[in-house]
Amino acid sequence: MPLLDLFFSMFLFFLFVAWIWLLISVYADVFRSDDLGGAAKAFWVLFVLLLPYVGVLVYLIARGGKMQDRSVAQAERAERATETYIREVAGTTSTADELAKLGALRDQGVLSGQEFEAQKAKLLASAA
Repeated sequence: MPLLDLFFSMFLFFLFVAWIWLLISVYADVFRSDDLGGAAKAFWVLFVLLLPYVGVLVYLIARGGKMQDRSVAQAERAERATETYIREVAGTTSTADELAKLGALRDQGVLSGQEFEAQKAKLLASAA
């Protein structure tokens, strides 16, 4: 097999992988879009499925400008959900941290002495 044929075969394989990646990206964006209803999503899926090259090109022209924005928004939602889950599983801060926060609020004048003592008693009772 000549070297040029090998390079050409590698190039074709690269184009095939890029095409599959592009199809997956378009389908993921269709299902990720909050602004599309069920009928519109079904239309895009069928359009890309029946006429893949034309469908992908039309999709990229019509809705491609916001693909990155939708992808970033989904990543941010996933990150927030993960952080929320980690905080819930890890639990709240320690009693000493809560007492330090209450003391800082008292020192800033946000809480009066009586409010500080009431919150402190409640915190120590719930920790016991």
